[in-house]
Amino acid sequence: MGGNQALDVNPPNANINLSKHGSDWLWALFAVFGLSLLITVFFDRKRARGTRLFHQIAVVVLATMSISYFSMASDLGSTPVAVEFRDIGSTRQIWFVRYIQWFITFPLLLLQLLLLTGFVASDILTVMFMGIVFVVSGLVGSLVPSSYKWGYYTFGLLALFYIWYALLFRAPRTTFAADGFLRGGYMRLAGWLSFVLALYPICWAVSEGANVIRPTSEMIFYGILDLLAGPVFLFALLWHLKDVDYNTFGFAQWKYTDPTYVNGAVAPRTVVAPVTTVPVTTTYPIAQDTTRIV
Repeated sequence: MGGNQALDVNPPNANINLSKHGSDWLWALFAVFGLSLLITVFFDRKRARGTRLFHQIAVVVLATMSISYFSMASDLGSTPVAVEFRDIGSTRQIWFVRYIQWFITFPLLLLQLLLLTGFVASDILTVMFMGIVFVVSGLVGSLVPSSYKWGYYTFGLLALFYIWYALLFRAPRTTFAADGFLRGGYMRLAGWLSFVLALYPICWAVSEGANVIRPTSEMIFYGILDLLAGPVFLFALLWHLKDVDYNTFGFAQWKYTDPTYVNGAVAPRTVVAPVTTVPVTTTYPIAQDTTRIV
């Protein structure tokens, strides 16, 4: 498979479209994401059960990216949208499959990072929701042909500001597991991810937004960002956690437990009945009236 074959089988559906060299670049990225997925699965299986949470989230992220890039390399998952600037009257390919990928992967990347901190579940869910707002705003804005797309662009930026505030200011003030060992690694990873996320709106503005660069250049720009936010970030995080005891995270409720076998069959679980305390009533003897009636 290559760019020539893919675009011959699935011809572009817009005037401003992906070139065959762009498709070749996407096939190369698909190979990188697929290889990264296989490596992560291998190391996931090498870990003990109950200590695979971060690896399995990485598997989900990389599997989603692999499917997305397979689709884009095949020139699938796009729709034509009229451009606002330059080449007025033409249509440009907008790949909604990329936004489906980000809808799944961005919240999971934020979850991976914030699990290192002392953030409570409600704060983590709020940051993940802002990641979804960031992606959905970009998707809706890219599908709008008028200048109203920049309103959605602003909504996405506001969500991104909240994510930066949570990652770089609020989360570092919490109590980290494993004393201070995770704090230093978190600050490096949070700074890296925040920097990469800052480049996505720039790429959007010059591609889907203002139609300054062509789809092939767009694919190169977004592809590099996805590499930095995907395999590079995930491998760095997993490497940082390779010697960390999972008990320090307080994931006791997610621990794996093997069943107990008796004579080849799974033994039923023993349910310990709660101990109930029966109130003790103290009785006192009733004094008898010894006065005789005459």
